[in-house]
Amino acid sequence: MPQHTAIDIIIPAFNEENAVDKVLAEIPRDLIREIIVCNNGSTDRTAEVARAGGATVLDEPQKGYGHACLKGINYLKNKPAAEQPDIVVFLDADYSDYPEEARLLVAQITENEMDMVIGSRALGDLERGSMTPQQIFGNWLATNLIRLFYKYEFTDLGPFRAIKWQKLIDLDMQDTTYGWTVEMQVKAAKMKYKCTEVPVNYRKRIGKSKVSGTVKGTILAGHKILWTIFKLL
Repeated sequence: MPQHTAIDIIIPAFNEENAVDKVLAEIPRDLIREIIVCNNGSTDRTAEVARAGGATVLDEPQKGYGHACLKGINYLKNKPAAEQPDIVVFLDADYSDYPEEARLLVAQITENEMDMVIGSRALGDLERGSMTPQQIFGNWLATNLIRLFYKYEFTDLGPFRAIKWQKLIDLDMQDTTYGWTVEMQVKAAKMKYKCTEVPVNYRKRIGKSKVSGTVKGTILAGHKILWTIFKLL
Protein backbone atom coordinates (compact mmCIF):
# COMPACT_ATOMS: atom_id res chain seq x y z
CA MET A 1 0.00 0.00 0.00
CA PRO A 2 1.11 3.63 -0.52
CA GLN A 3 3.00 5.16 2.40
CA HIS A 4 0.21 7.68 2.90
CA THR A 5 -2.85 5.49 2.45
CA ALA A 6 -6.07 7.36 1.67
CA ILE A 7 -8.98 5.74 3.49
CA ASP A 8 -12.57 6.93 3.12
CA ILE A 9 -15.67 5.63 4.86
CA ILE A 10 -19.17 5.27 3.39
CA ILE A 11 -22.12 5.28 5.78
CA PRO A 12 -25.61 4.60 4.38
CA ALA A 13 -28.23 6.21 6.61
CA PHE A 14 -32.00 6.20 6.74
CA ASN A 15 -33.68 8.07 9.62
CA GLU A 16 -30.72 7.79 11.99
CA GLU A 17 -30.77 11.28 13.54
CA ASN A 18 -30.40 9.81 17.05
CA ALA A 19 -27.44 7.58 16.19
CA VAL A 20 -25.35 9.03 13.39
CA ASP A 21 -23.70 11.69 15.57
CA LYS A 22 -22.47 8.99 17.95
CA VAL A 23 -21.08 7.00 15.03
CA LEU A 24 -19.25 10.02 13.63
CA ALA A 25 -17.82 10.94 17.03
CA GLU A 26 -16.11 7.54 17.36
CA ILE A 27 -14.63 7.23 13.87
CA PRO A 28 -10.82 7.47 14.17
CA ARG A 29 -10.13 10.71 12.34
CA ASP A 30 -6.40 10.03 12.16
CA LEU A 31 -7.22 6.97 10.07
CA ILE A 32 -10.13 8.12 7.91
CA ARG A 33 -9.63 10.86 5.34
CA GLU A 34 -13.27 11.57 4.43
CA ILE A 35 -16.55 10.47 6.01
CA ILE A 36 -19.38 10.14 3.49
CA VAL A 37 -22.91 9.80 4.82
CA CYS A 38 -25.38 8.74 2.14
CA ASN A 39 -28.73 10.06 3.28
CA ASN A 40 -31.17 7.50 1.90
CA GLY A 41 -34.47 9.39 1.77
CA SER A 42 -34.55 10.22 5.47
CA THR A 43 -37.55 12.16 6.77
CA ASP A 44 -35.81 13.24 9.97
CA ARG A 45 -32.70 15.35 10.70
CA THR A 46 -30.16 12.69 9.67
CA ALA A 47 -28.52 14.90 7.03
CA GLU A 48 -28.34 17.95 9.29
CA VAL A 49 -26.84 15.98 12.18
CA ALA A 50 -24.31 14.29 9.87
CA ARG A 51 -23.14 17.62 8.43
CA ALA A 52 -22.76 19.03 11.94
CA GLY A 53 -20.60 16.00 12.74
CA GLY A 54 -18.19 16.81 9.93
CA ALA A 55 -19.41 14.38 7.27
CA THR A 56 -19.84 14.93 3.56
CA VAL A 57 -23.57 14.31 3.06
CA LEU A 58 -24.92 12.92 -0.20
CA ASP A 59 -28.66 12.69 -0.79
CA GLU A 60 -29.98 9.50 -2.38
CA PRO A 61 -33.80 9.72 -2.37
CA GLN A 62 -34.27 6.29 -3.95
CA LYS A 63 -34.69 3.91 -1.03
CA GLY A 64 -32.43 0.88 -0.70
CA TYR A 65 -29.22 0.03 1.11
CA GLY A 66 -27.43 -0.66 -2.16
CA HIS A 67 -28.66 2.59 -3.68
CA ALA A 68 -27.08 4.48 -0.79
CA CYS A 69 -23.77 2.62 -1.04
CA LEU A 70 -23.62 3.10 -4.81
CA LYS A 71 -24.18 6.82 -4.30
CA GLY A 72 -21.05 6.96 -2.17
CA ILE A 73 -19.03 4.91 -4.64
CA ASN A 74 -20.07 7.09 -7.57
CA TYR A 75 -19.12 10.21 -5.61
CA LEU A 76 -15.60 8.82 -5.13
CA LYS A 77 -15.36 7.63 -8.75
CA ASN A 78 -16.11 11.13 -9.97
CA LYS A 79 -13.11 12.58 -8.18
CA PRO A 80 -9.84 13.07 -10.08
CA ALA A 81 -7.81 9.86 -10.08
CA ALA A 82 -5.21 11.31 -7.73
CA GLU A 83 -7.91 12.09 -5.15
CA GLN A 84 -9.59 8.70 -5.14
CA PRO A 85 -9.04 6.49 -2.08
CA ASP A 86 -6.85 3.44 -1.63
CA ILE A 87 -9.29 1.76 0.76
CA VAL A 88 -13.00 2.15 1.43
CA VAL A 89 -14.67 1.20 4.70
CA PHE A 90 -18.42 0.57 4.94
CA LEU A 91 -20.16 1.18 8.26
CA ASP A 92 -23.80 1.40 9.32
CA ALA A 93 -25.24 4.55 10.89
CA ASP A 94 -27.22 2.88 13.70
CA TYR A 95 -24.39 2.70 16.26
CA SER A 96 -24.52 -1.08 16.50
CA ASP A 97 -20.89 -1.41 15.43
CA TYR A 98 -17.89 0.10 17.20
CA PRO A 99 -16.43 2.60 14.69
CA GLU A 100 -12.98 2.63 16.28
CA GLU A 101 -12.63 -1.02 15.24
CA ALA A 102 -12.17 0.21 11.67
CA ARG A 103 -8.47 0.12 12.56
CA LEU A 104 -8.64 -3.68 12.87
CA LEU A 105 -10.17 -4.07 9.42
CA VAL A 106 -7.85 -1.64 7.68
CA ALA A 107 -4.75 -3.18 9.26
CA GLN A 108 -5.47 -6.46 7.50
CA ILE A 109 -5.20 -4.61 4.19
CA THR A 110 -2.29 -2.29 4.92
CA GLU A 111 -0.18 -4.81 6.85
CA ASN A 112 -1.28 -8.21 5.50
CA GLU A 113 -2.17 -7.22 1.92
CA MET A 114 -5.73 -8.51 2.07
CA ASP A 115 -8.14 -7.33 -0.63
CA MET A 116 -11.30 -7.37 1.49
CA VAL A 117 -11.95 -7.69 5.22
CA ILE A 118 -15.28 -8.48 6.85
CA GLY A 119 -16.00 -7.46 10.43
CA SER A 120 -17.49 -10.67 11.78
CA ARG A 121 -20.08 -10.36 14.51
CA ALA A 122 -20.16 -14.15 14.72
CA LEU A 123 -16.51 -14.19 15.83
CA GLY A 124 -16.77 -11.17 18.12
CA ASP A 125 -18.65 -10.20 21.26
CA LEU A 126 -22.35 -10.10 20.43
CA GLU A 127 -24.45 -8.19 22.94
CA ARG A 128 -27.53 -10.13 23.97
CA GLY A 129 -30.49 -9.09 21.82
CA SER A 130 -28.38 -7.18 19.29
CA MET A 131 -29.22 -9.68 16.53
CA THR A 132 -32.51 -11.49 16.09
CA PRO A 133 -32.57 -15.31 15.87
CA GLN A 134 -33.58 -15.02 12.20
CA GLN A 135 -30.55 -12.82 11.51
CA ILE A 136 -28.21 -15.30 13.16
CA PHE A 137 -29.74 -18.22 11.29
CA GLY A 138 -29.75 -16.31 8.00
CA ASN A 139 -26.05 -15.50 8.32
CA TRP A 140 -25.27 -19.12 9.16
CA LEU A 141 -27.24 -20.41 6.17
CA ALA A 142 -25.86 -17.86 3.69
CA THR A 143 -22.22 -18.30 4.72
CA ASN A 144 -22.53 -22.08 4.57
CA LEU A 145 -23.99 -21.84 1.06
CA ILE A 146 -21.09 -19.61 0.03
CA ARG A 147 -18.69 -22.18 1.47
CA LEU A 148 -20.46 -24.99 -0.36
CA PHE A 149 -20.77 -23.36 -3.78
CA TYR A 150 -17.87 -20.89 -3.87
CA LYS A 151 -15.34 -22.57 -1.54
CA TYR A 152 -14.78 -19.43 0.52
CA GLU A 153 -14.90 -19.28 4.30
CA PHE A 154 -17.05 -16.53 5.80
CA THR A 155 -18.91 -16.50 9.10
CA ASP A 156 -20.94 -13.32 8.62
CA LEU A 157 -22.50 -10.99 6.07
CA GLY A 158 -21.86 -8.06 8.38
CA PRO A 159 -22.02 -4.61 6.79
CA PHE A 160 -18.87 -3.40 8.62
CA ARG A 161 -16.13 -4.09 6.07
CA ALA A 162 -13.08 -2.69 4.32
CA ILE A 163 -11.93 -3.24 0.76
CA LYS A 164 -9.24 -1.95 -1.57
CA TRP A 165 -10.75 0.72 -3.78
CA GLN A 166 -9.71 -0.74 -7.11
CA LYS A 167 -10.91 -4.18 -6.04
CA LEU A 168 -14.27 -2.65 -5.16
CA ILE A 169 -14.53 -1.02 -8.58
CA ASP A 170 -13.64 -4.30 -10.27
CA LEU A 171 -16.57 -6.02 -8.52
CA ASP A 172 -19.00 -3.84 -10.50
CA MET A 173 -21.55 -3.81 -7.68
CA GLN A 174 -25.16 -3.78 -8.85
CA ASP A 175 -27.53 -4.68 -6.01
CA THR A 176 -29.66 -1.80 -4.78
CA THR A 177 -31.37 -3.34 -1.75
CA TYR A 178 -30.87 -6.23 0.68
CA GLY A 179 -28.39 -8.26 -1.36
CA TRP A 180 -25.55 -5.74 -1.27
CA THR A 181 -23.30 -7.40 1.30
CA VAL A 182 -23.70 -10.93 -0.03
CA GLU A 183 -23.15 -9.76 -3.62
CA MET A 184 -19.84 -8.25 -2.60
CA GLN A 185 -18.70 -11.41 -0.84
CA VAL A 186 -19.82 -13.81 -3.57
CA LYS A 187 -18.22 -11.73 -6.32
CA ALA A 188 -15.02 -11.47 -4.29
CA ALA A 189 -15.01 -15.25 -3.96
CA LYS A 190 -15.56 -15.72 -7.69
CA MET A 191 -12.70 -13.35 -8.45
CA LYS A 192 -10.42 -15.10 -5.94
CA TYR A 193 -9.78 -12.05 -3.81
CA LYS A 194 -7.66 -12.41 -0.70
CA CYS A 195 -10.33 -12.16 1.97
CA THR A 196 -10.32 -12.50 5.72
CA GLU A 197 -12.48 -11.69 8.72
CA VAL A 198 -11.73 -10.00 12.02
CA PRO A 199 -13.87 -10.33 15.15
CA VAL A 200 -15.88 -7.18 15.87
CA ASN A 201 -18.12 -6.29 18.77
CA TYR A 202 -21.80 -5.64 18.21
CA ARG A 203 -24.42 -3.96 20.39
CA LYS A 204 -28.12 -3.21 20.25
CA ARG A 205 -28.72 -0.58 17.63
CA ILE A 206 -30.32 2.78 18.42
CA GLY A 207 -33.89 2.71 17.18
CA LYS A 208 -35.66 -0.07 15.32
CA SER A 209 -34.14 -1.94 12.39
CA LYS A 210 -35.79 -1.21 9.06
CA VAL A 211 -35.07 -4.79 7.95
CA SER A 212 -34.85 -7.28 10.81
CA GLY A 213 -37.25 -5.20 12.90
CA THR A 214 -40.20 -6.17 10.69
CA VAL A 215 -41.50 -9.50 9.44
CA LYS A 216 -41.77 -8.17 5.89
CA GLY A 217 -38.21 -6.83 5.93
CA THR A 218 -36.84 -10.09 7.29
CA ILE A 219 -38.58 -12.17 4.61
CA LEU A 220 -37.56 -9.86 1.77
CA ALA A 221 -33.97 -9.70 2.95
CA GLY A 222 -33.71 -13.46 3.35
CA HIS A 223 -35.16 -14.07 -0.10
CA LYS A 224 -32.84 -11.53 -1.73
CA ILE A 225 -29.74 -12.93 -0.05
CA LEU A 226 -30.47 -16.50 -1.12
CA TRP A 227 -31.48 -15.39 -4.62
CA THR A 228 -28.20 -13.49 -4.99
CA ILE A 229 -26.10 -16.46 -3.93
CA PHE A 230 -27.70 -18.70 -6.57
CA LYS A 231 -27.98 -16.03 -9.26
CA LEU A 232 -24.23 -15.48 -9.30
CA LEU A 233 -23.32 -19.15 -9.64
